[in-house]
Amino acid sequence: MASDHGVHNFSITPGAVGSEILRQPIASPEDQRKAQRLRKLRERLVQERMALDRWMTRLRRAFNAVTKAQHSIARIEKEMTRLEESS
Repeated sequence: MASDHGVHNFSITPGAVGSEILRQPIASPEDQRKAQRLRKLRERLVQERMALDRWMTRLRRAFNAVTKAQHSIARIEKEMTRLEESS
């Protein structure tokens, strides 16, 4: 359906003195419900994407902290092994 993609079907009706009046066709109640549902789903999608972006930021930060801790532990273990072997 063309109206689902942001394209509107307007009918042209004759007006006074050669002018034309653009009128949007009256949508059926079912079409109105579908349009309302789509609007709500789009809003929800935007909210969910924003929430995901926030979580991804936290996840990246946590991942970097874990990586840093792993490298630190590996360095300490390596130094301890070196010191124990030289004794």
